Amino acid sequence: MNIKPIAGTANRVVIEAAAAEEKTASGIIIPDTAKEKPQKGTVISVSEEDGDGKKPTVKAGDTVLYGKYAGTEITFEGKEYLIMRESDIYAVL
Repeated sequence: MNIKPIAGTANRVVIEAAAAEEKTASGIIIPDTAKEKPQKGTVISVSEEDGDGKKPTVKAGDTVLYGKYAGTEITFEGKEYLIMRESDIYAVL
């Protein structure tokens, strides 16, 4: 993976979003038009430190929960990724 985020005022994180749910818990198949944007993903890369010299608290390989509209979507080498501030991450699973 050649994407390496650059920190400005906050640590930046590159996340590969988890796949959207195909079925509900009761077994109903969800059509593509009704699927919700995933709020869970795997950290691919993290900036080394922010503008204040703070090290990030997440690391590559962590599974995280983030806000529904957090980050900027990008496509790199045919895969979809999100680049977001570390502060947009709610929890590490």
